[in-house]
Amino acid sequence: MKVKTLLLALCFVSTASFAQDKVKYSKEQIKKMETYLFNEGFNLPSPKKTSTIILKDGSTHKGFCGKIETKKGQIYEVSIKDSISKKNEAFNADQISEMYLYPSNVEKIAKVAKYMGNIRNFGTKKLTKNTTGERIHFINQTVSLKNKKEDKEFLMQLINPDFSEIISVYHDPRAKETGGFSIGGSPQLGGGVIKSYYVKKGDKIMWLHKDDFEDNYDFLFGDNAEFMKKYPKKSTEWDYFSFLVNEYTEMSNG
Repeated sequence: MKVKTLLLALCFVSTASFAQDKVKYSKEQIKKMETYLFNEGFNLPSPKKTSTIILKDGSTHKGFCGKIETKKGQIYEVSIKDSISKKNEAFNADQISEMYLYPSNVEKIAKVAKYMGNIRNFGTKKLTKNTTGERIHFINQTVSLKNKKEDKEFLMQLINPDFSEIISVYHDPRAKETGGFSIGGSPQLGGGVIKSYYVKKGDKIMWLHKDDFEDNYDFLFGDNAEFMKKYPKKSTEWDYFSFLVNEYTEMSNG
């Protein structure tokens, strides 16, 4: 009898603990959390606008980006035609500290078409991010592609430049999206959520897939008790990732 009583007590404690981990959000809160706050990821530079490359030695080079070399989608070499000397120059990623490119019009048009093809986008994303005329910021990072390959230096697009002080999020050119469905050629319903990014916090940078989100939740946000109480991992979803990074940054900065 004592054993049964003890097991019953442990069950109640476990249930109570689980309940404390759960937070029920309103529809308005969920809608806000599902809003995509990262910048759009672009893979093709505009050859008609001046790109800026800053080398590790401090020198700056400006010109038209005519060619980029990639590995698994990530940039490791950039060629530009110098805007002053008109000479062609090529730089490896390990020479470059950071770089600013403009997205190509071809890719922007394709992204607008994709945006219009998914009803979910209308309530969670801003179309202006697909047509941006602003420079794209790339930063040299040493990473293991998909956490499987040997560490190498690549130029990776920072997609949360406005709130990257603590957690930096980088575009994964090979990322897939969650699936949805459409009826009779109509715009897709559901899906369209990006499944992976490269994420850096402190000295650690990793490939973060939606399937590994919960396992890495404490590493990303666990050092802020107030945040963890408000957004416990049992109550959040991968769909909220950009919101959570922004909210964590704001709460950590006071």
